[in-house]
Amino acid sequence: MPDSGDVSSVKATRQGDSQVRVYPVPPRESADPAEIVEGFLEAMTGDDPDFATARKYLTKQAARTWKPEERTTVLSSAPVPRQGGPARQDHGAPADTQTLVYRLSGQKVATVDDRHAYQPLGAVAYNETIRLVQQRSTDGKHKEWRIDGLPQGLLLSESDFQRNYRSVNKYYFAAGRTWVVADPVHIRKRQDPVTGMDSLTQTVQALLEGPTNWLKPAVDSRFPAGTALKKDTTSLSTDDRDTLKVPLNGKADTVDRDQCRKMAAQILFTVGDLTSTRVQQVELQRSDGRSLCVLGEDQKADFTADPTPGLRETPYYVDANGRLTQLHTATKDTVEPRHVYGPFGTGAAKVETVAVARDEQHAAAVSQNGRSLRVASIESDAELPEPLVTSRGPQPADRLSAPSWDGRGDLWIADRNPQAPRLLLVPGGTGKATTVTTPWLTDRVRIEELRLSEDGVRIALRLTENGRTTLQIGRVERQGTGDRQKASVVDLQAVAPHMESVTSVSWAGPSRLVVLGKQAGGVQQVRYLQTDGSASASTIPGLNQVKAVAAANDERAPLVAAADDGIVRLHSGVNWQPVADKGTSPVYPG
Repeated sequence: MPDSGDVSSVKATRQGDSQVRVYPVPPRESADPAEIVEGFLEAMTGDDPDFATARKYLTKQAARTWKPEERTTVLSSAPVPRQGGPARQDHGAPADTQTLVYRLSGQKVATVDDRHAYQPLGAVAYNETIRLVQQRSTDGKHKEWRIDGLPQGLLLSESDFQRNYRSVNKYYFAAGRTWVVADPVHIRKRQDPVTGMDSLTQTVQALLEGPTNWLKPAVDSRFPAGTALKKDTTSLSTDDRDTLKVPLNGKADTVDRDQCRKMAAQILFTVGDLTSTRVQQVELQRSDGRSLCVLGEDQKADFTADPTPGLRETPYYVDANGRLTQLHTATKDTVEPRHVYGPFGTGAAKVETVAVARDEQHAAAVSQNGRSLRVASIESDAELPEPLVTSRGPQPADRLSAPSWDGRGDLWIADRNPQAPRLLLVPGGTGKATTVTTPWLTDRVRIEELRLSEDGVRIALRLTENGRTTLQIGRVERQGTGDRQKASVVDLQAVAPHMESVTSVSWAGPSRLVVLGKQAGGVQQVRYLQTDGSASASTIPGLNQVKAVAAANDERAPLVAAADDGIVRLHSGVNWQPVADKGTSPVYPG
């Protein structure tokens, strides 16, 4: 500790160390207006209960009406306050009341709404004002400056946001289905200042509040409307058997066993993403404390789109001769490329792009310079089948995209013919291709790549418009089943608005993507992104001249990429390793 020297103020927003905590200080006596504004902005970065210290910078009226939980605005760096002169005199205020306005400016990068949903933004200017007035001090002997007009919600720099918040997945059931879908949200890392809940309790409460507005039309919650944690519950914990007991209010008292198991599954999946908490089973409790039902970790597979996670994590690629090749793991440290069975492995059809079904029994391949889509077995020899889809695009780039399978066994592909662009769905990979409703797809927008999530509810799209390729997430909505189903992709959301271009994308978990792209003015990089656009904490070592990247739904499986040096893979904790001299189109099942 220093024992001499001057005391100087320190801004709390600069490099966001996750271990740093900000303890805000109240306004000092006779503080000037600039100190009041700076002190309030800094107090917002702390997490004292109900933002009590921050409210001391406000007038009594402003303290009552300010709602920090309403929204969070995230700026690239700390907001810059500048005095803007005296404010207009309010009607009815005393004639001698002095008022000042401070203008806040910055670059807005994201917002978080009252449902905890993160929304990234492009280059958006932030301009708001804070109004100050002079009021009598508590002892009545002098006047103090206080804030009486301000924007609702919290205003944080990006580093302060990352220090205070964490991303977690809530889980809901795909509409009409028995498997769960991840819905990422952001909660406070420590105790929530408004509710007093710890991070585990916040996560469960956010789940009970229902899905985010974007995902809501495509998912269902098995909790009855109005279900919440029992009154005054601010802390949940596990017992010595790693059982999480969740006390609910009376809205859930009468649910049957099947519904209760599904409710417990939603909680079990949700808290399973909290690495700081080990939960082996969830027990839901009635409002009187009696047990409603119990669900264990060993039963989670009953509620997944793929009931055998971790068993099918084999990567594939297309070799230099256009044959589909499996990267079979010979030993823990080596892989052995093997051509698959059937026409895609023998060279009967020269494969250009491919998607392997999630059951790894058959695959869909595009050939003939992007003209034809075929589906064939990769487990047994067979004749080359007739095309399921044929494109009439004038150039290879105007024809069929790489295909993708969803967890329902349906096959998706885009025909990029400028005269008739369309997104197609082949039910079961064998039926007649139907056109998916896409109100955003015009002759000026081209689908470069598409990847369906395992749950079939979300689709990642690389779209080119006006010479720029961006990454979007669309919501998949369906009516009917089988050959009669009608599907639409709606409400596209930008995932990487700050990226100048995106070259490749792959799903890398329930709500995570691995993206190959380039920042504005930067170099090409491979990075993880959450589907809501927030950055993932995981980092990826650099790799030169990457052309495509693939990841498995199981986050423990290695990344696979196609580079100038051939096919390479990346295991956690090591660097990229070559596995094949030449090859393109690396994919995992899906």
